[in-house]
Amino acid sequence: MSETSPFYLQGFLAPVADEVDYYDLPVTGALPYELNGCYARNGPNPLPGDDPGNWFLGAGMVHGVRLRAGKAEWYRNRWVRTNSFVEDAPYIRADYSIDLTAVPANTNVVACHGKAFALVEAGVPYEMTFGLDTVGPFDFGGRLKTAMTAHPKHDPVTEEMHFFGYGFRPPYLTYYRLSPEGELVESREIEVIGPTMMHDFAISSGHVVWMDLPVVFDVMTLSRTGMPYRWDDAYGARLGVMPMTEDAKVTWHDIDPCYIFHTANAYEDDSGRVVLNAIRYRPDAFKSVWTEIEGQYDPAASAAILGRAHLHRFVIDPANGVSEEQLDDLDIEFPTWNIDRTGDDNRYLYAVSVDGIVKYDHRNDSTEFYKVGRDQLPGEAVFVPSRHSRGEDEGWLISLVSGAEDTPSELLVLDARDLTFVASVQLPCRVPEGLHGSWLPYDEEQEAA
Repeated sequence: MSETSPFYLQGFLAPVADEVDYYDLPVTGALPYELNGCYARNGPNPLPGDDPGNWFLGAGMVHGVRLRAGKAEWYRNRWVRTNSFVEDAPYIRADYSIDLTAVPANTNVVACHGKAFALVEAGVPYEMTFGLDTVGPFDFGGRLKTAMTAHPKHDPVTEEMHFFGYGFRPPYLTYYRLSPEGELVESREIEVIGPTMMHDFAISSGHVVWMDLPVVFDVMTLSRTGMPYRWDDAYGARLGVMPMTEDAKVTWHDIDPCYIFHTANAYEDDSGRVVLNAIRYRPDAFKSVWTEIEGQYDPAASAAILGRAHLHRFVIDPANGVSEEQLDDLDIEFPTWNIDRTGDDNRYLYAVSVDGIVKYDHRNDSTEFYKVGRDQLPGEAVFVPSRHSRGEDEGWLISLVSGAEDTPSELLVLDARDLTFVASVQLPCRVPEGLHGSWLPYDEEQEAA
């Protein structure tokens, strides 16, 4: 890659040129026998010779490693074949309408009611097989009328899934709820100040937590950088709490200006207050990172996507507003937890820093750290519970660790209880640093696919 190429085509982010399949991968250590599924990780990967103008606009590519019975059966990577990828369809049509299928689908990949979805918040989900081939766009039988967030939330108690869509035209924010059977049973507009960029949200056992923050749509920014959002000091910042009942109203609370890409779970304490943990950017930190994302970046520095954000806690009291505290001073991103604790008071939280993986123990106010090798970057560390686990942290963390250009990658498996090394799958190729990963557990139907 030329030294004059944009940063998002160099180093850890440099795209790969081909789709490949490799089988019977070498393993160091011992893979847990009960891990039966695929670790899948999504991220931007432009086609050879293509400069999308911004890293976030690159075509989505899903990378997967299939684990079963103590073996790493295969690694493969596949571009998500969206309408923009296959047909070069424009997102904004000639009549200024939006094609929600003409998106890169490059942000996340999640399991949903026996399906796998590649997601990006600008469009509809794209269904994938568990072998990572594209099935096509999915709109829940025509009931999804907007884009869908890349961060839906599954309630482990009710088996419902909550998600939202946002856009730069009214309605700016729409809430959706899926039944335990996967049917879209509720959709309604949530009033916000304007066209805010809402990347994530949270749920507690009885509430949805919204974040209406001062990063907003701006057509002039779109024409200049390819990314249609900018910081707006005048917009304000607030958190909204909405009961999980039909037609419930949102109660909004002002907070200090900040931005949050990713929440780190929410729950209700013994006093009925809603507690939100999140990765918070100060205004200056967000502006700096966003400038880098827009292309003004020194690739000799660490990857921009790991940012300069810290773990914060917001306590939302209906009577007294919001109190806030910073829990740690480590620069982190991509928080994960045992998803069986979503909406509940989780003791353990995991996150990624520039040089390793961190575990937080909220009860003991302590941290543990696993450092990756030199010139490596860990991807999102996904928690996979042990089949017969009794403790919240009984299971494994799985992360796809990337190196710089021409450096093969590895799938790292750690014991989530103490971050000790369990196993490493050596990949015969390089995987670029990307965005979100998920564990796709297999059942009998997926085994045959």
